[in-house]
Amino acid sequence: MFSLSTTVQPQVTVPLSQLINALQYLKTAVGSSSSATAEPQHREHASEQDLQSTEPAWSLRDLGLSDLGVGQMDELASAMLPRLSQQGALSSSSPSQQAWRTSHLSSHSFFHNKHGFSGGKMGTSYPVFCRQVPSPLQAICTEFHYWPVWVQNRGFKTLGKHKRLQAGFERPMEPDGFTPSFMKGLLTRDKGLEVETLDKLLKNKNIPDGQQDSFKTGFAEGFLKSQALTQRTQDSLRRTRLVLLVLLLLGFYGLSKTPFLSGLDSAVDPVHMKNVTFEHVKGVEEAKNELQEVVEFLRSPEKFTVLGGKLPRGILLVGPPGTGKTLLARAVAGEADVPFYYASGSEFDEMFVGVGASRIRNLFKEAKANAPCVIFIDELDSVGGKRIESPMHPYSRQTINQLLAEMDGFKPNEGVIIIGATNFPEALDNALIRPGRFDMQVTVPKPDVKGRTEILNWYLRKIKVDPDIEAGIIARGTVGFSGADLENLVNQAALKAAVDGKDMVTLKELDFAKDKILMGPERRSVEIDLKNKEITAYHESGHAIVAYYTKDAMPINKATIMPRGPTLGHVSMLPDDDRWSETRAQLLAQMDVSMGGRVAEEIIFGNEFITTGASSDFDAATKIAKMMVTRFGMCERLGVMTYADQTKQSPKTQAAIEHEVRKLLKDSYERARVLLKSHAKEHQSLARALLQYETLDAREIKMVLEGKALETR
Repeated sequence: MFSLSTTVQPQVTVPLSQLINALQYLKTAVGSSSSATAEPQHREHASEQDLQSTEPAWSLRDLGLSDLGVGQMDELASAMLPRLSQQGALSSSSPSQQAWRTSHLSSHSFFHNKHGFSGGKMGTSYPVFCRQVPSPLQAICTEFHYWPVWVQNRGFKTLGKHKRLQAGFERPMEPDGFTPSFMKGLLTRDKGLEVETLDKLLKNKNIPDGQQDSFKTGFAEGFLKSQALTQRTQDSLRRTRLVLLVLLLLGFYGLSKTPFLSGLDSAVDPVHMKNVTFEHVKGVEEAKNELQEVVEFLRSPEKFTVLGGKLPRGILLVGPPGTGKTLLARAVAGEADVPFYYASGSEFDEMFVGVGASRIRNLFKEAKANAPCVIFIDELDSVGGKRIESPMHPYSRQTINQLLAEMDGFKPNEGVIIIGATNFPEALDNALIRPGRFDMQVTVPKPDVKGRTEILNWYLRKIKVDPDIEAGIIARGTVGFSGADLENLVNQAALKAAVDGKDMVTLKELDFAKDKILMGPERRSVEIDLKNKEITAYHESGHAIVAYYTKDAMPINKATIMPRGPTLGHVSMLPDDDRWSETRAQLLAQMDVSMGGRVAEEIIFGNEFITTGASSDFDAATKIAKMMVTRFGMCERLGVMTYADQTKQSPKTQAAIEHEVRKLLKDSYERARVLLKSHAKEHQSLARALLQYETLDAREIKMVLEGKALETR
């Protein structure tokens, strides 16, 4: 608040904004009275500016100045409105000589730049002023002799906008020329906006009386709907914020569990394998015997330490997939009744640097705290592969280096047995399999006939099976099956018996499961015409006849023309025992049996009607012949010499190898031809039986070849 006092009138107190607007009002009034002597152009221009002005008009009553007389009003206006100096009279001929002479575009404060003078103690002389005549605000400040307003000093340069004044016109005094916009808003914010009532709105819209109630009802309904929409929007925003907050918290929780923040899981819990012992491991007696020493050490380590001996630190189990390496490691822990730590090689491979090494450290740290114990690392080649220089994996060495240091480093790990399992021992790093680390290798091969019989009996106990089944018969026909394959065979047989509605598993279901695993499922939906069935029957009968009447061939197990997998029929052979090595006569017999199918087609249908069904037979026969010539030394011309890479041999040697292979195949073909021609009657009988029954087992084949009638199925 400013107070303006004179000696004539009593003191009147008004707000600063009202005083400014009053002065503006007085200026406008004086300007309008003096505009009568001006040119018509000036009057029209001023009137347009007045029309464009949007500032509210203030009356003397509103300002509290209604008691002032006319003379006093003129005196106040002449004292406070801007005047021209005597040197700058309007009589000057130049239109540029106006009230504004000098403009300082940049000064030490915004206030000085706008109003032409600075704050502080008024009355101080300055060398240069923007106006030749003091402004009303400057005059008021001069009368007060004090300026209580703090003025902001210019601290940075600004890019101002300047308007050009038209020649011959006075610059109009803008209503907000003396008050900053933010201050004016603060001074006038109490006035508020005028709210238009509903009745006034009805009156302005000229709505008829009959429609006013409907208008009010619609207005109320729209208002309520807008309120409801606003409420729903706010509720939706609240739910969205809540969901985002929950997701953010979950994200932070997940980041706290990531390897690059927390390293590895702090605790590695051991597993106690009390329910797994060596009794559960079948078919690998040699491996169990070697691991028995480890079990004794874990049970009573002082028995070995008294004599000064120490057991190998690591045991490497090597063998094909499904032979029971993991089961053996579990059995070791179960027999010794010690904690069992299991880890897969892929668990140590992460995208973050140092995570694999950290996991190795934590694993061995927990194991040492619970010694004696067993650490089993499955698929060891994934973490212990050969170290190579590769730009793709610059940090791949850290994990295996940490593993090497933990197994045999500066700090010993007494009482901790490390068992590793791999299918590719040749891929392991040499430092990992040296003495002191994995210095004991145990081979876990595929089971032999005895081992397969034990495994089948073990799994057959778990299902309902015919007591007359002999596991040895199934074991003889599953050469090359691992323990996992035999478990799958028994399971497939049980499923087949359940589908057929039987109450127990018989030999038929076991044989069906074996054929399904070896050759694929039956394709009963395939429609084969009678001609192709006949060709297939004579083809398979040719294999069976040659196998039955050849001395060194394996016994026949079954012959069928039922399509399975990619084949239209097959003849399965059942060896009496596992063959660890084969004689030359046995190899030649296998070649003769392979040739029997094509020979039968040629004899029965002629050379013009032979088919492509013998391609796989020729592949098997050619492979045997090449091995006999180049690897087994069973060729008189080339002698006992191996030819592993034939491309590196001389052309003469290559020609000799090819000649000997062709000779072996030709001789085998001729032997099969002679045998089939000599047993043409048996060949015809067996082919007709296959066309009638589709599948014949060994007993039925023998009955047909002996001329006996088959039982009706």
